[in-house]
Amino acid sequence: MDELVERFLAYIDVERGLAKSTIAAYRSDLRRYTAWLAKNGVSAPDAIARGHVEGFVASLADESARSRARRLAAVHELHRFIVAEGKAPADVSEGVKAPKSLDTLPDVLTIDEVKALLDAASPQGDDDAVGLRDKALLEFMYATGCRVSEAVGADLADLDLEAHVARLMGKGSKQRLVPIGSYACAALHDYLAGARTALMERAKRAPELRAVFLNKRGRRLSRQSVWEIVKLAGRRAGITRPLHPHTLRHSYATHLIQGGADVRSVQELLGHASVTTTQIYTHVSPQTLIETYITSHPRAR
Repeated sequence: MDELVERFLAYIDVERGLAKSTIAAYRSDLRRYTAWLAKNGVSAPDAIARGHVEGFVASLADESARSRARRLAAVHELHRFIVAEGKAPADVSEGVKAPKSLDTLPDVLTIDEVKALLDAASPQGDDDAVGLRDKALLEFMYATGCRVSEAVGADLADLDLEAHVARLMGKGSKQRLVPIGSYACAALHDYLAGARTALMERAKRAPELRAVFLNKRGRRLSRQSVWEIVKLAGRRAGITRPLHPHTLRHSYATHLIQGGADVRSVQELLGHASVTTTQIYTHVSPQTLIETYITSHPRAR
């Protein structure tokens, strides 16, 4: 089984070109699956029965519905690969469904909170290279709705500030063009005008020449660093609820929908494969519902 898993991972890497983070998630999920199978005396692919797959899903009862669904999706993909390789006569995982997840709404900032967050990114102004980078990074993330992996993976060649456009590399190495607003363009211009060079000069070895966003050592910024940048700006802005990089993506999509953008357009901007993923952003806040009721119902006042 372990050899089959490694062949499967090589397949989705080379043949399907999935993102490294996706492959890492598959590896983690499938290692857990094969370990569970081994614990239950199953070591050959043709010895796996539907009951084993159902038992594995049941063993994940302490995890969230979303985590269980993700792990089962990896199992489905593996079993389809096993059948295609001729290692089992049928896909025993077919028909095993993940538990339904609750329709939880994403974490979204108000427009005023986003403004406070972006303003807090560079408290020392134009004299601080790191602050200019943080300001440009957060403005870029809110302006484009990009994933954190797309932000840290952005290269200088992906930006066209004159045309106000960025090229993002999404899941499955799918590229898309997204507009960049004037505030983000201005912040990026200020950062690229000198702050990025200052960060490059701090490199102890050959500096990163392609990446847009650099760390304090002149190398490409990491996902973990972006997380810390968002949290630090949130504390400075006085935002007490938990923040993460995806909060800006959620806020971007929600604010577009609230501003009148249609779901299909937001789907394209976010790089979602399915519009059903985007539809979560069409939720309406309780306050908006109350205001609509008061202004629309003939006997509300």
